[in-house]
Amino acid sequence: MGVCSKCGASSLLVSSVIGYCVNCLRSLEKPVEEPHVESRSRFKLPVDTSRGRYQCSICGRGCRINDSSMGYCGYRRLQNNRLTCSTSNPRAAIGLYYYDPHPTNCVAFPVCPAITGIGYPDYALSPWGEQGYYNIAVFYGGCNMDCLYCQNWEYREMIVNSKPVLSIESLVNAVNKKTSCVCFFGGDPGPFAPHALLAAREMIDKAHRLGLRVFRVCWETNGLWNPRLLEEAVKISLKTGGIVKIDFKAWSPRVYEALCGVDEKHVELIKENIKLVAKYFSERPSPPLLVISTLLVPGYIDEYELDNMTSFIASINPEIPYVFLGFHPDYMLLDLPTTSKKHAEIAVKIARRNGLKRVYVGNTFLLGDAY
Repeated sequence: MGVCSKCGASSLLVSSVIGYCVNCLRSLEKPVEEPHVESRSRFKLPVDTSRGRYQCSICGRGCRINDSSMGYCGYRRLQNNRLTCSTSNPRAAIGLYYYDPHPTNCVAFPVCPAITGIGYPDYALSPWGEQGYYNIAVFYGGCNMDCLYCQNWEYREMIVNSKPVLSIESLVNAVNKKTSCVCFFGGDPGPFAPHALLAAREMIDKAHRLGLRVFRVCWETNGLWNPRLLEEAVKISLKTGGIVKIDFKAWSPRVYEALCGVDEKHVELIKENIKLVAKYFSERPSPPLLVISTLLVPGYIDEYELDNMTSFIASINPEIPYVFLGFHPDYMLLDLPTTSKKHAEIAVKIARRNGLKRVYVGNTFLLGDAY
C-alpha cells in the first residue's frame, strides 16, 4: 500500500516509487524527478541532457551534449566537437538479434500477417499465418526514455558496457529463406534510426536476391523519433507490408513524465508523430500500417488518461487498431499489482465509446483481480 505524499491517500494503486496518486500527480507544478535520478544513476547514465552546447537531432529527445559526454540514450556521443556513437562506427550499434518463430508475441498480434494471414497474398505467405517461418527480432541496447516499469530494462546494461555490438552485416546475413519479417525494437530504435534504416534497406535487398516473396519491416517504438527519419521508416513499412507499432504511454504530461522521464514537449512530439504515421494509413488498409498500444499501469493509466488517449486516436482515424496490454511489476515499479480484468474491460469500453472500431487486449494471461 503506497501513500500519496500530497493528499495522504493510501492505496494499492499508489506507487511509493512515484509518491503520488494519479489525481495529485496530474496537478503538480513540477515533475517527479527523484525516481528517474535513481534509475539513471544506477547505470551511470545522464539525467539531464538539456544544457549542453551541441544539440543532437538523431531522435526526438533533442539532447544537448557537451564534449566527451553522451546523450540520454547513451549511444550518441560528442567527441572533439563531432557527433559520433559509442561504437565509433555508424554501421555498428549496441544490440543483438535473434530468430523469433511465428506465431510470435507481436504487439500487433490481432492484425499481424504472420499470425493472422492478413494481407495475403501481397504481404503474407499464407492466409492462415506463417508457422515454420521466423521474425528477425532486432533488440537495440539503448533508449531515449526512462520507463520505471520497463520490461526490457536490461538494455541499460548493454549500453553502459557497450556490448554486444550489432553490425549491419550481421543483420543482412540473418536474412534467409525462412525469414518473413524483421522487427526493430529495444530499448528503442529511435536513437539508432540511421543504423536501423540502412540495415532495413540492405536486408530488403538481400531478401530480393534470395527471391523472397514477402519480407516485412516492422517497428516497435515509443514514438519519440526525429519526424524526418520516422517518415523514412514509415515508407519502408508501407512498401513491405510492415507495421509501425507505437506505444502511447499516457496522456497527461505529468503522468508521462513520472512514468517515462519525458517532458511536455516530448509528449507533444509523440502525438505529432502518431499523426505523421496515420497520414499514410489509408494508402494500405491491409495489413494496417499503424497500431497503437498502451500498457494498463494500475492506478496511473486511469479512465481520464484512457478517455483522452483513445479520443485522440479516434479523432485521427477510428480504424487504427488499439491494443491494451496487461502490466506486471518490473524494474522499479515493483509495488503495483498486475492489471485487473476490470481495468482492461473499462479500457475497451472507453475506446469503443469514443469511436475506435478495432480494440483488443493482449497479455490476457497477466490479468488478475487485485483491484
